[in-house]
Amino acid sequence: MNPEQFLAKLAKPPLAPAYLFLGQEGYQRRVCKEALLERALPGAGKSEGLTQTDLEDTSLREVLDDARSLSLFSTDRVIWVASAELALPRRLTVNGESDEDGKPKESELSAYLKAPTPGTVLVFECSRFDFTGDDRSKLERVEKFYSAIPVLARVEFRHYTPESSRFLAQELARKSKLKLAGAALATLLEATAGDANRLAAEIEKLALYIGLERAVTLEDLRTLVPNAARATIFALVNALGQGDRANALNSLDILVRDGEYLPMALTFLSSQFRLALAVKESRIASTQQALAFFQKLGVRMWRERAEQVLATAGAFSRQRLEKALAVIYETDKKFRDGYKDDRVIMETLVLSLTAK
Repeated sequence: MNPEQFLAKLAKPPLAPAYLFLGQEGYQRRVCKEALLERALPGAGKSEGLTQTDLEDTSLREVLDDARSLSLFSTDRVIWVASAELALPRRLTVNGESDEDGKPKESELSAYLKAPTPGTVLVFECSRFDFTGDDRSKLERVEKFYSAIPVLARVEFRHYTPESSRFLAQELARKSKLKLAGAALATLLEATAGDANRLAAEIEKLALYIGLERAVTLEDLRTLVPNAARATIFALVNALGQGDRANALNSLDILVRDGEYLPMALTFLSSQFRLALAVKESRIASTQQALAFFQKLGVRMWRERAEQVLATAGAFSRQRLEKALAVIYETDKKFRDGYKDDRVIMETLVLSLTAK
């Protein structure tokens, strides 16, 4: 089940004797952990009833022995087991048991779950593997090993999609009463790469810094959020598109004063122009078409970012985009050849792209 289903299920007693948390996404896992602890160990019960352990330091057999033991301090317990994937033997037999002497077998967990200790909840957390790529098969082995835990007690923590990251940012901003929208929202998503944990942390910082009086500005993001210098790069792209040499040089000056690594800024410029050229060649006219197009290509994209790419495609003709990419290529060669002054190299690029 997904995290939302898990949170809904927590409201309906009783709790399962064991849960399996799968996946790398950390924000939802933290929310679910806090909700489960509040449900199982309300109030001050958490300090006495929670045991956190890691299979790097102990064994599955020792965890189960601990679960069978009655606590002198609390009738309700939660045993949180990190690195659950380390319980797997090197090889599994057909029925999922170990074929190596001395290793714990999956059947031990099955035996425990046939007569679990009342009031004790086990949570096995596997956060090393993802649901895609080579990790998929590893995660399947974990699920097979812990197959004694019912499917309805297994929670999958998948990474947010670009659109769900955007929705989460809007929801967190609303709860914090933070005015965050438009270019500022797009820049924050770009700076955090849509990572939910980083979004939550940055929005909390912004809420404390700005308060309720005004909206978040790009200057606020440059001040507080790492990697938010991309907002200035967007301004540079817009100035280049309008042939506005003065504003383009001013944006470049801000990047230099903020200590931005200019070859990295050039890389982002190259990416922006390439995406815009792809949009131009495919004759994409709407944000929805752009989102579908980039999703098909496997490029992470959210609405505001797609709007910025469309704006770049609208500001430049196909010939100007091709010229810009050629100039960027030559500029990159100069960086690689070890020219001494990065700023002069970038100013030359700006002069070339804003020439009448």
